[in-house]
Amino acid sequence: MRHWRAPFDRQGYHHGNLKEALIEAAQRFIAERGLGGFTLADAAKLVGVTPAALYRHFRGREALVAEVAFRGFTELSSRLGRALQSDGTPLERFTRMGEAYLAFAEQEPGFYAAMFSAKPVDGEACGPKGKAEASKTEDEAKPGGNAFDFLVHALSDTFPEGFKGVDVRFIAIEVWALSHGIATLDAAGQLPRGPGLPDKYELLRAGVLALVHGALQRGRSIG
Repeated sequence: MRHWRAPFDRQGYHHGNLKEALIEAAQRFIAERGLGGFTLADAAKLVGVTPAALYRHFRGREALVAEVAFRGFTELSSRLGRALQSDGTPLERFTRMGEAYLAFAEQEPGFYAAMFSAKPVDGEACGPKGKAEASKTEDEAKPGGNAFDFLVHALSDTFPEGFKGVDVRFIAIEVWALSHGIATLDAAGQLPRGPGLPDKYELLRAGVLALVHGALQRGRSIG
């Protein structure tokens, strides 16, 4: 788990970066207390401002959490993109993406919880593309890529022959669901451990291979 500085450094910001201090405070609270473990007043107190000051940057608590989710998706996409562009064979890069995903979920629990629990703000989706909070500028809402697209790209590179009648995006959703399930079980301390049982990285690799091979078999039977 990520280690936060303690106490929170109230002297490290001025009015120009209050927004960043509030985002970090929310991320910290979510990591330590869970998504429902703080209020706007808590965030304001942590950074040393009045609750009214928060509304210059966020319309409410959900908007603040949605911004944390947006930052999380952006960081996750960056990590997956680096894995996809690393050295090695397509299969090695694909494997590194899975490792990067699980490592991100473990190292950034505040981001991860917000990403998959935050409610949409004013009807905007808080999803893999990272468009979450209405106050962002156009440039901020355009990261270099998103996690789902990177996953589809990696599958296409690793299995260029395709999956016959099975859409590669369908396989990507299955892989993402498996990755998320393993990460969530691990974070909750519910992933079975013991002699002869694989760790989370081995489990993900085995599960992904099973999904892919199953899809390839289905594709052959359709063809």
